[in-house]
Amino acid sequence: MSPIDPHSFTESAHPFTTHVSQSLYFDIPSSTIHAAALLSLSRHHSGDLSLDTRSLSIHKVLDPLTLTPLPFSLSQQDPVKGQNLNVTLSHQDSLLVLYSTSPSSSALQWLSPPQTFKKTHPFVYTQCQAIHARSVFPCHDTPAARIRYSARLNIPRQLSAVMSAKHCDHRDPVAGDVSEGFTDDVGFNLQALWSAKGRVVEEFVMEQPIPPYLFAFAVGELGFREVGPRTRVYSEAVNGVLDSAAKEFAGTDEMIRQGEKLFGEYVWERFDLLVLPPSFPYGGMENPRMVFLTPTVIRGDSSGAQVVAHELAHSWTGNLITNKNNEHFWLNEGFTTYAERRIVEVVQGEDRATLNIGIGWRSLNEEVERFMDNLEFTKLRTNQEGVDPDAVYSRIPYEKGFQFLFRIERQIGRAAFDEFIKKYISTFKFKSIDTEAFLDFLKANVPGIEKDIDLKFWTEGTGIPPDAYEPVSELYGRIRSLANEFKAGRIPREDEVADWKGQGWELYLENLPKSVEASQVLALDAVYKLSESKDYEIKVAFLELAISARCRHYYGEVEKTLKEVGRMKYLRPLYKALVQGTENEEEKVLAKRVFAEARKCYHPIAQGLVESVFAKYL
Repeated sequence: MSPIDPHSFTESAHPFTTHVSQSLYFDIPSSTIHAAALLSLSRHHSGDLSLDTRSLSIHKVLDPLTLTPLPFSLSQQDPVKGQNLNVTLSHQDSLLVLYSTSPSSSALQWLSPPQTFKKTHPFVYTQCQAIHARSVFPCHDTPAARIRYSARLNIPRQLSAVMSAKHCDHRDPVAGDVSEGFTDDVGFNLQALWSAKGRVVEEFVMEQPIPPYLFAFAVGELGFREVGPRTRVYSEAVNGVLDSAAKEFAGTDEMIRQGEKLFGEYVWERFDLLVLPPSFPYGGMENPRMVFLTPTVIRGDSSGAQVVAHELAHSWTGNLITNKNNEHFWLNEGFTTYAERRIVEVVQGEDRATLNIGIGWRSLNEEVERFMDNLEFTKLRTNQEGVDPDAVYSRIPYEKGFQFLFRIERQIGRAAFDEFIKKYISTFKFKSIDTEAFLDFLKANVPGIEKDIDLKFWTEGTGIPPDAYEPVSELYGRIRSLANEFKAGRIPREDEVADWKGQGWELYLENLPKSVEASQVLALDAVYKLSESKDYEIKVAFLELAISARCRHYYGEVEKTLKEVGRMKYLRPLYKALVQGTENEEEKVLAKRVFAEARKCYHPIAQGLVESVFAKYL
């Protein structure tokens, strides 16, 4: 027997879980979920079965037909994979696990009322990518094992719930929802808890097979706005947030239609959006039917819709076809970045798409420099044995993956590449594949491509291949040129920036020299008020520049920003700018104090990221 994924205990000879039926009781005061999970396997099995867990209390494992106990054990804690729940089966094709989560679950963030927008009710949400589903329920937590699921969420009546699944029912609790085996001998009686007054059950079903990292829910005081025939925008029931989000994402249905033209039928029925509290650690998460978004994408000019375009593109590349494990993460994100930019090009114009490519090009170069001491993670196909995928998360799978696909498109032409992608999606839909499977498919469908493009170097080589593409356009070139003139003290005129919008400024700031004077930073901000921008891409890039210039005038704004958002894209550069360098003693003290005060407002994944920055530079 052998593992199929360096981040999972799942064994190749064991049957996969194909369906999970869950009853989840949310004990909000204790930041705990008490649960029963019925796991159905692909076939009957006798002997050991390995499941992934992390920070779960396993109370019982039962034969669901007889409710007789099944022998089980938990391994010692692995720093990356968590604990192996080993269950001994006797020709069963299902098992019932009775368990509780921990307040330290790496997937769950429990927010107290003061940490939410409305500040009246608590809020809890999941973030299961890359390997955090195991801290919500025991599972084969590898994208190689696709599951269908049903879930009953028992929550306080004043709250509501959403999931990455179809909502089926809203009803009063019934004690029969949960197993009789979950009784007082595990410390409480779940049946009694389940039927308590003041509770409600929200029921969901996911009928299509998804990788476990796409399991998602959120519970809080939620409202919604309709923005299209297939799309609602949800957030906490705060009019300002809901109304702004509905306006920002009003063009979502047009993006879905264009995505269908490019990549085929949208198979998930709904494409709803949930704007989470500011602590959400990513820009967006592509959970099918219910995309999760950071509120920082609400910029007031519809430019935040680019993040929506990326999560929408995952509906075909990532959710429909999935990387087999995280060593092939580029198959999710490189394809999705390419698809996102194709959608943006149609909906928002070629100039906007070119700026996106330019921002990505700059990001790719910076990320390669970040990994100069470990070039393994500048490859597309990586070796992650013993490596926490969160620790090596970067833009490289996105941008180098995009560049690889863009190189193929330039070689064979857009029309031919469009046909190739449609065939690729139809061939592998609802499957999880690896890089070798993609390359075999590419060579079979584009004969001789390996003679024109060094496929091995693109997928297994380090750094940026020489035939990668830095974009060329009049607007892109003008912005780069103006950025180069900044060091000599030239600030662009207002007429020169009139057509930039957010991404123009983002590209400009990212291309400025890092060694500038504080007086230049102040002069730029005096004209354009970048430190006050509602677009965090602009604001954070400017504040990073201010820190590098040791322009202490802005340190109050840096502190405010680090305390009001938890998106890792912004936390990493600001904390890094504060703590790197031998002369930054004042900045290091500031960073440590701010993190100590803001830590509880960050998701556990984001907490780990900041701690890794400190470990490297302090």
